[in-house]
Amino acid sequence: MSNDLSLLSLLSNASLVVQLVMVLLLGVSVVSWTMIFKKSITIGRARKAADRFEQRFWSGTELTTLYSQITARKYIPSGMESIFEAGFKEFARLRKQPNIQPMEVLEGAQRAMRVVLAREIDELELHLSFLASVGSTSPYVGLFGTVWGIMNSFRALGNVHQATLSQVAPGIAEALIATAMGLFAAIPAVVAYNRYANATERLINRYDTFLEEFATILQRQVHV
Repeated sequence: MSNDLSLLSLLSNASLVVQLVMVLLLGVSVVSWTMIFKKSITIGRARKAADRFEQRFWSGTELTTLYSQITARKYIPSGMESIFEAGFKEFARLRKQPNIQPMEVLEGAQRAMRVVLAREIDELELHLSFLASVGSTSPYVGLFGTVWGIMNSFRALGNVHQATLSQVAPGIAEALIATAMGLFAAIPAVVAYNRYANATERLINRYDTFLEEFATILQRQVHV
């Protein structure tokens, strides 16, 4: 067994199973960081869009005017805009129907908004389960590589009459790299999951609060 303890030497001399574990953890780490950056952009945009729309909504603009402004734009609305658009569109459509009760109009608008809210929640929670899985399983995958590497090291020592530290160190060192890589993949994923799960929950609460407030406004208008 080679006594060269450089990182490249340890990686190249590791057993096939340990190398596969390291490659797997490296790939998971790359995908995890990609998801982290994408999630940061998605939540940041959603938060800014919610701030802008709330400012416009509570500025005193007529609901019909605000709806026309949203539908006239070429981009697809998201977040609060999409909830408002779906609710007001269904509200206006049902009000035109003859012999329909005011509560039926309100309930229809609320159902339309709830459907859009569910879609927005799915979009916000996308990739969070992946980060949670990486954070919870990566250390165990790395530990598996470590146990396998140490097991091979002790098996190799069974063929020698006298074991020395220089014979044991390379095998144990290459095995411990798997644990380090497991932690390297898990720690950012756990931190990102906790941060983005909290940010997502706060956004969902804002969406749900807006939905209830908008439904209250529609309830007053449906009796006009």
